[in-house]
Amino acid sequence: MEDIAIICAGGFGREVKMLIDQINSVEQKYNLLGYYDDVIPASTLVNGYPVLGEIEALNNVSTKLNTVVAIALPVLKREVLDRISNPLIVYPILIHPNVQIGQDQVSLGEGCVLCAGNMITVNIKIGKHVIFNLGCTVGHNTTIGDYCSFMPSVNISGEVNIRDGVYVGTGAKIINHLEIGEGTVIGAGAVVYKSLPANCTAVGVPARPVKFHDPI
Repeated sequence: MEDIAIICAGGFGREVKMLIDQINSVEQKYNLLGYYDDVIPASTLVNGYPVLGEIEALNNVSTKLNTVVAIALPVLKREVLDRISNPLIVYPILIHPNVQIGQDQVSLGEGCVLCAGNMITVNIKIGKHVIFNLGCTVGHNTTIGDYCSFMPSVNISGEVNIRDGVYVGTGAKIINHLEIGEGTVIGAGAVVYKSLPANCTAVGVPARPVKFHDPI
């Protein structure tokens, strides 16, 4: 078994602990050591496992350690990763045992997290540190950039290009042949039928930009 730790002991961190438990129920693969968190004090038990220290403490780890970044907000996820310079910290891909992934030209970058119920079809490229929460679908010939996060029940149709750092809220739908600009936020339940520019927040049915924000 390989040692593993979770960055962030909040709600999604606890769900990642559940994901590791479910992976281990099929194959004893990971030995969970605990969490690293800047807010919850060291030695605090979170669902039975200790907070081992602040995130910066990972730079002092002296042996290889698998680490999962359990942070959904793309800008914060990238900031945390930029603080970790230790080459002994590695980022495995975590995939729930019931996830369905096509066999034809699907690639996943380091640190991706795929929770239960996801379906990834064919000819799909997914960047590093991408989170798919429960029950998402991704259609053919889709490209997804780094640091993106998709909340439960997001549906992405085929031939969609999603740039880096996009956050998509629960139940949103993105139809075919669209591009979503870098750093854009799509609200829960939105239906996207036109391409969206970078660094906007888009909501509604159909989804329309309601504000713009600084680049991530």
